Order: sequence, then structure tokens, then C-alpha cells
Amino acid sequence: MKHPHRRGRHRVRARVLVPALAAALALAGAGLTALTADTADAATARQVEALDRGVVSVHTSAGNLVSWRWLGTDPNDVSFNVYRAGTKVNSSPVTGSTNYFHSGAPEQADYTVRAIVNGVEQADSVNAVQFRAGYKDVPISPPAGGTTPDGVAYTYEANDASVGDLDGDGALDIVLKWQPTNAKDNSQSGYTGNTVVDGIKLDGTRLWRIDLGKNIRSGAHYTQFQVYDYDGDGKAEVAMKTADGTTDGTGAVIGSSSADYRNSSGYILSGPEYLTMFNGQTGKAMGTVDYVPARGTVSSWGDSYGNRVDRFLAGTAYLDGARPSLIMARGYYTRSVIAAWDWRNGAFTRRWTFDTSSSTNSGKGYDGQGSHSLSVGDVDNDGKDEVVYGSMAVDDNGNGLWTAKTGHGDAQHLADLDPSTSGLEYFKVSESTSQPAEVYLDPASGAVRWKLDACCDNGRGVAGDVYAGNDGAEVWSASDTYIRDEAGATKGREPSSANFLSWWDGDTVRELLDGTHIDKYGTSSDTRLLTGSGVASNNGTKATPVLSGDILGDWREEVVWRTSSNTALRIYSTPVETSTKITTLLHDTMYRTGLAWQNSGYNQPPHPSFFLGNGMATAPRPTVYTP
Repeated sequence: MKHPHRRGRHRVRARVLVPALAAALALAGAGLTALTADTADAATARQVEALDRGVVSVHTSAGNLVSWRWLGTDPNDVSFNVYRAGTKVNSSPVTGSTNYFHSGAPEQADYTVRAIVNGVEQADSVNAVQFRAGYKDVPISPPAGGTTPDGVAYTYEANDASVGDLDGDGALDIVLKWQPTNAKDNSQSGYTGNTVVDGIKLDGTRLWRIDLGKNIRSGAHYTQFQVYDYDGDGKAEVAMKTADGTTDGTGAVIGSSSADYRNSSGYILSGPEYLTMFNGQTGKAMGTVDYVPARGTVSSWGDSYGNRVDRFLAGTAYLDGARPSLIMARGYYTRSVIAAWDWRNGAFTRRWTFDTSSSTNSGKGYDGQGSHSLSVGDVDNDGKDEVVYGSMAVDDNGNGLWTAKTGHGDAQHLADLDPSTSGLEYFKVSESTSQPAEVYLDPASGAVRWKLDACCDNGRGVAGDVYAGNDGAEVWSASDTYIRDEAGATKGREPSSANFLSWWDGDTVRELLDGTHIDKYGTSSDTRLLTGSGVASNNGTKATPVLSGDILGDWREEVVWRTSSNTALRIYSTPVETSTKITTLLHDTMYRTGLAWQNSGYNQPPHPSFFLGNGMATAPRPTVYTP
């Protein structure tokens, strides 16, 4: 039964499992209700990655900042010692954070970290990844370019990426999409080169390369890939839409290798469409099924030339509250269809399909409400995830939860934006000139709390706590000149950008990430904190990074850009010490699934399930287990 009331402050996942129970759950499998350190506040444990410490050493002129992960399976009172080449460098255990500044140390210093549990020092962690110039380069190799049937030559650029532990060693690996220089928006005709996807370790070792083939068009809306451990075997899988001619990481071809369904305008409006789950370690296609939904009649999606029919989104959600399911979707301008899949024991099982045109949903205002991205989170406090799809939401069981009928938009943010009230909030912008430019609503019910008058095609919108002078998060957009609070009241000038966000410096206020730089918001002007060296942003005017999120070190976020030469992924990690201790955001499943869907459509930053900002309460510990 659903419980539509708002939750008490962070009760659902607010306790860490005691270590013995975590181990028992890892053996027992998923779906169990876990006793926690506070058994009166038990919650269902969620499957997460068994990560190593993710230690990093970021060199500055004054020394090295060493930081590492506080895992969700660690005790609440864990502390740490830091070692350089086997010699302890801290005078007393590190207790209030998960970083340590080693003053005067050289860039090549080698560090490990040892956890202290119940007074007993544990074994060494992995060796720190060294950021000797403030960044770490991961070598990459572009695919060979080519020429389209109409004689246009193209080369390749590194585009969006995701992360997952592909080989089960506890370290995150990178899954990178290569996009041809002639990639197209769906509204643009013309042939494109093939989309190519690589699995890469942090040292640049390429595990595999998948070529999606000529029957998958290239562009921001065609290939949404998900990287996640769906079956709980300790290794991440990779899910993508495929077609005849897709070549997996072992060289095997899916379907017909000779089929070519491209029409003279470069669109692909016939031929079979598939969903394939690839082995993350080898790139082997492990299972392939028909893509749901099928394209059917092209014009039924809103036009006859192939624009709206091929608008895809993807995500990952804990629909049963314990284990992750794959979300694959099609359409948002008119008809929208969302299919939920489980990958268990080497096979796909479709959990449910939500179709705005079905007899159950038709006429209820669900059509035309999708955005260029989606969000995943437990909006109604039942311990299970929902999919927020633009101006509507779908319940964990595949039923429509609500529709606000505020139409399509380019950006949306689901997060705990208001620490004074329990639960999550939701902010989005609208593309339609007849819909509210900004809307702030309750994602449990879809009730609009406030909105701004319609004005324009509002192409950017952001929500996050970037200003310490206001309680809670701020929201702003391209069409407004102010930041606004949870009530819609103006709180100051708008920031210099309305794009991405990053927790970068030592405080809990989030910073502005746009193009190839990070800025800190100020009441009169913004302050530049980082400018990427020799790098380029992705996706044209969207100016997004390859990836941004907490992928290494402590809870703060790394940013990954491609080098201008497309020969490396350049990862930046903060050089600034912090006194705040927060569990790795990778073990907050709302943040982790947000990192997974970041590449979908118009990229958006991930948000955790709790308020992380100025004046925040002590961050909750997650109730999780590892395979």
C-alpha cells in the first residue's frame, strides 16, 4: 500500500547496517528487511557497489591533499590513519573528515589509508591515485573516422561517460561514448557516423569497444546507456539500445551485419530495434530482446520524418526498494512509453510498461509531459523509487502517480531542496511559451507550490544550495534574473551560469560548473575556482563535462573533461581540505542512480536523497549491503 504522506526527517535510510548484518545480507541476497543499529528505525537494505577506498592524492604547491571514501558499510565511528610509503604521517587518527593535508610533501608521494574499527587498525587501502598537476589523465584512443554515403568525412570526439566497477576489483571504471563529428539532433537530417562505446580502466587500459553500427543514428537523444550492477554479481553491466549490425566487445554481431535501414535523409525509420545487456568486463552481448516500445507508426509520435519517434531516455531505479532495475523510455513531446526491466540470472524480465496512450492512461494528461531528461527517487516515502518524467511521475509499480500538466522542458531537478520540510522537492523549467517558465512542486503529489508566468522557451534551469545567505537550496533559470528560495521569493542576483553544479571547495555549499570552469557564487560577482587546462566541454551550447560527480576520494565531486585532442579524459579532484565528514555519495542510491542517468538526453547533475548544503543536519548513513 502506498503512503502519500511526507516522511519524517531522513527516516527511510538513516542508519548504517552493523557490519555483521551487512555481511549476512551480502550472503543472503536481496529483498530482505534489515535490522539496523537502531532496530526501531529499520529499513530495507539496498544493494550498492563493493567499493575500495578510492584514495586520491592531489598535489598543490604546499603539499598533497589525501582523501578517501567513507563507505556505507563502515561503522559510524570509524577513524583513519594515513601512511606514506608505510610510514604514518598523521599524529592522531582522522575522525572528523575523510581527508588529510600532508604539508610539504612531493607530488610523487605514495599514500595508503588504514581504517580503525573498534580500536583495531585494519589493512592498507589501495594506493592513492596521484593527481600530480591537480588532474589525472586517462589515455583514450579515438575510433578511426570515416565517410558517410553522401561523401561527408567525419572523425570522433569523446562525449558522455558513466562509471561502474566493470571487473569487480572495487575500483570504478569508465564507460565512454564516442560521438562522430557529424552527429545530429533529431530535428536535423543527414547521415551520421556510428556511435562507439568503450570500457576503460583508470590507467587507460581499454577492456572492450562496442560499435553500435550504422542502424543506430548518432546524437544526444539516440544512445542513452546505463552502467550498473543489475544482477548483484559484483560487476557492473552496460545496457544500450542496439540494432542489426551492432558489434559487441568480442567481435560478435547482433542480427544482420549487412542490413542498412538508413533512408536518404539519414533517418532510420524501419528495421528491428533491440535492447542489449553487455558484460561490463568483456563487452560481450549477454542478452538481447526487442526494444519496448517498438516505433510502430512513425507519425503517431508527433511527426512523419523521424524527429520525435527517436527521442530516448534511460535510467536506473530501485523499484522493489532493494535491487536496481533498468528504465528505458521513448518519447516525450506527445506519446511517452517507459519500460522497466530486471536483469537476473542472465535474462531480461519486463517488470512493467507505462504508456501514455494506453486505455488506462489515455486522456488523463500524461501525453506531452516528458523532459529532455528524467529523475529517479523515492518521492512518496514507501522505500521504493519512482520515475519523475518531466511534468509527470510514474509509481514504482508502473502506474501513473501524477501529472502536473506543465508540459515539456529542457531541465529538471529532484532533490531535498528545502531542509525545513521533510522529503524531496522538484523544480523544472518549461520549453512551451504557454506553460510556466519555472515550476516548483511536491513530487509526491504533483501539487504546484509556486510557478512563474509563461514567457518563452526557457532552456536552462538549476536547483542547488549555492548561496549560504539563504536557508536551503536556490533555484534559477535562463529566463529569470534572480535566485529564488523554496517559496519563490527572490534572494539575490542570478549566478553567472545556469548549467551544472559541483561540490568542490571545503564547505557544503555547492559550486557552479559550466563549460570548462568552476565558479563560486557571490552576492556581487562569482569567483573562479578552477579553469580546466587543455580541455573542451561537450554537447555544443549545453557545454557539459564528460562526467561530473563523486567518483573518487571523499564526498566532494570530481569533474571529467576530454582533452582538446581527444587523447585523454582529464579528471580534476579538489585540492581543498574540508572538515565535513559524509558517507561517499556513491552509497546514497538516489545520487548513484543520478550519476547513472546523467548521460541521458540533456545532462543534469546528480542530487543526493538528503539536503547537502549550508547549515545542514548531520548527513544520514545509508542502509545498504554489497554483493
